[in-house]
Amino acid sequence: MSEAAILQVRDLCASYDRSQVLFGISVTAPRRGAVAVLGRNGAGKTTLLKTIVGEVAAGGGHIVFDGYRATRMPTERRVRLGVGYVPQEQGVFGRLSVRENLEVGAAAAGDRKAIDSVLSIFPKLGQRLGQPAATLSGGERKMLAIGRALLSRPKLLLLDEPTEGVWIGVIEEIAERLRALVKEMAIVLVEQHLELALSVAEYAYVLDRGRVALEGPAASIRDDPRLLQYLAP
Repeated sequence: MSEAAILQVRDLCASYDRSQVLFGISVTAPRRGAVAVLGRNGAGKTTLLKTIVGEVAAGGGHIVFDGYRATRMPTERRVRLGVGYVPQEQGVFGRLSVRENLEVGAAAAGDRKAIDSVLSIFPKLGQRLGQPAATLSGGERKMLAIGRALLSRPKLLLLDEPTEGVWIGVIEEIAERLRALVKEMAIVLVEQHLELALSVAEYAYVLDRGRVALEGPAASIRDDPRLLQYLAP
């Protein structure tokens, strides 16, 4: 495995109760840059992220993060080591204001000054500081969820469908922010918006029924005639 890799997943298996979802998946993420994880609904993409962060227990295989064997490590320790996770479902406190959401994240990270850096990345949030998070648009809630995750200064950011439910006019704005972030950290991006994912990521994995069906440089995956068969419902 390359020393440049911050995440090394090998032969990973995972199940919900007696139903196995992941079957020997291997994924690598560089210290800076993004890898995309593509596939139809039910392919195992979300389960992969949840297993990497520790919300789902690995049933086999290995996870190494930043040199640490993380396969059995508690989620809290993975987060302290630098794993950030933005789930597909809303990762914000709807009743709290934008400012309060950020303050909660900053307090947990022990760095209240980091809020300014988040607002510089997502300036729209600065215009909504007093607004309850539940009243934000879908795109603004996604920005807030990503911003809260960034407050912990992660080395690796796991993003699950960051443009789901987002107005088309905001998708490119989120994509631009992600293209800037990949210059500073590693990102594993699960995303249904194919063009966005392949414009942000340098490398892509395509899952099918819990296995890696295709992998390679983003440009090669984009042109692979087999791609659409693995994305079709």
